[in-house]
Amino acid sequence: MSSAEDRRQRTGSSLPAGFTGLWLLLFSLWLIFNSSLALPILATGVVAATALAWIFATRSTVWHDVRLTPRTFYHFLAYTGVFCVELVKANVNMLRYVYSPRIDIHPGIVKIRIRLRSPIGRLALANSIALTPGSLVMDVEEDALYVHWLDVRTTDIEQASAMIAGPFEKHLGRVFG
Repeated sequence: MSSAEDRRQRTGSSLPAGFTGLWLLLFSLWLIFNSSLALPILATGVVAATALAWIFATRSTVWHDVRLTPRTFYHFLAYTGVFCVELVKANVNMLRYVYSPRIDIHPGIVKIRIRLRSPIGRLALANSIALTPGSLVMDVEEDALYVHWLDVRTTDIEQASAMIAGPFEKHLGRVFG
């Protein structure tokens, strides 16, 4: 028996594990980005989301542990809100640096600890940090990320972890584990 057939039997479905949640995510993003409910756009979104979800769910084990429940949906929405707030705060902070008559920054690389265990959760956290201006993930090592921080406020690992990853990690941990 192939590993794909084994995964389908374990989930009790003819679909690969993780397919449904990934399909819903992709199709939702399609609808948001296109902001239209016209039939051709819906049909194209269904086909594209189905193809991509099938490819990723059958060729990778990353999405297999993601369970679609009301709780995970709530935490995904909460994470999205937290990410948007942190993105705005980071952009305003960058504006402050750019328009300041004297730039007073202290760039450096800090080590932060991460509690997330799933590869997709770690990826989402690293991308969240990298997408907010002023920080960039440089390396991932076991349970730590090395982050280039534009204005290092602390070198303490626990405090830096709370400041950089804290807002995202709570909700990502509930969604991805």
